[in-house]
Amino acid sequence: MQITFAAKQSAALPRLVARIVARDTFPNDLPAHVREGAVAGRFAGKPGQVFETCYEDDGRLVRLALAGCGNGNGETYPGHAGVERAGAALAAKYLTSGETEIALDLSGTAFTAEQVAAVLVGLTLRAWRWDAYRTRLKDEQKRSLEKVIVLDAPAGTPEAWELDQAMVRGVEFTRELVTEPANILYPESFVARAKERFAGTGVEIEVLGEEEMRKLGMGALLGVSQGSPRESQLLVMKWMGGNPGDKPALFVGKGVTFDTGGISLKPPAGMEDMKWDMGGAGAVTGAMLAIAGRKAKANVIGVCGLVENMPDGNAQRPGDVVTTMSGQTVEVINTDAEGRLVLCDAMTWAQGQFEPDVMVELSTLTGAMIVSLGHEHGGVFSNSDALADHLLEAGTESGDKLWRFPLSAAYDKLIDSPIADMKNVGPRYAGSITAAQFLQRFVEDGVDWAHLDIAGMAWADKPGATWDKGATGYGVRLLDRFVRDTREG
Repeated sequence: MQITFAAKQSAALPRLVARIVARDTFPNDLPAHVREGAVAGRFAGKPGQVFETCYEDDGRLVRLALAGCGNGNGETYPGHAGVERAGAALAAKYLTSGETEIALDLSGTAFTAEQVAAVLVGLTLRAWRWDAYRTRLKDEQKRSLEKVIVLDAPAGTPEAWELDQAMVRGVEFTRELVTEPANILYPESFVARAKERFAGTGVEIEVLGEEEMRKLGMGALLGVSQGSPRESQLLVMKWMGGNPGDKPALFVGKGVTFDTGGISLKPPAGMEDMKWDMGGAGAVTGAMLAIAGRKAKANVIGVCGLVENMPDGNAQRPGDVVTTMSGQTVEVINTDAEGRLVLCDAMTWAQGQFEPDVMVELSTLTGAMIVSLGHEHGGVFSNSDALADHLLEAGTESGDKLWRFPLSAAYDKLIDSPIADMKNVGPRYAGSITAAQFLQRFVEDGVDWAHLDIAGMAWADKPGATWDKGATGYGVRLLDRFVRDTREG
């Protein structure tokens, strides 16, 4: 989406014009008949509500859209969530309308630069689509809206949008990665696409292949991928924008580019969805693009363990014992509980390599998390109350909501193995918790750690406020806001 800024008096206005309207409040310069029509149509300025009408202005047809943004906390104009939904509602309604341009008329309003930027965030995020493989769309199905002209924006809006646009690009990149099918996006092509997208950003890329990981003793990660002809990769992205010598924040992502379940084969129905089992790695990669794009004054490392979990004659078997890079041994009870095997080696390597003070790991880890929270929140587990609170707050601010779950030594016995240090799964109950307990065994002393289980959030079966059906880009905004709030002065 192309965004430009102009003064209303000097701009050549397109036919489609939008106004953002707070609850039960109309701009003073709206024609009376437009107000009457909106009231008659029960338009009240609720978040995401849209009313459209047409009128003639000096012989020119104006197609006017009113988008509601609510009135957060009783204020005349709302916080960012309401105005973001207003922008998203405009994109949802007009993306395939045949209109190529929309003017966002802010004259006579009192929105801040940050609120206007939020409107644009909602509009551009909701407008994202991946049509690369759709060759027979009808004209009325094709995307037409390509340009937004912002009229009479308050001072500082272009600068506020520039910061938010970096985040938007990160979300869009994550959605692209999560959407791509597994025959296109696999560990090596994931790395190639990341290298291409990060070129010129200042992010330093490092990649470990299977031979290097084998020498390091990453038996758990390599055990997952041994049934696939696709070579596993460890992708490392380094952004050192903070003070030299400051410990970095470490983000680790699960990147299972396709998960059949291995020998513990998943049921066929719905298995095609398992292309998004790399949603954690996608979120970390998109967050690194966002952080670098706005030149964040922070030291941040992103590490993604990228594998494909396939069944063949060389695949890992239930009952196998693997030795992790940490030296701890794992009895593999279920080869479909593979994400934690990938993550434990990635976490061990990254902690030893970068000595972070904070480590946040994201993964589409357990179906049990979807049973617990549905598709409304990601789950957070942490050994640090302060870190958990920061992430919960960042989730609220960004819209990538989280809910905290417990960790307790009482759950450890559920993953004890009679022949190894631990099993990779426990019993049916508390499945998300035992997965977190497993990962906690690979956290080094002195590291504040959080595990985010985003299994219910990376993909949506129906449209949301700022996304269409499909990849949501969940996690990018959360990590970007966390860095803004806790790592930058």
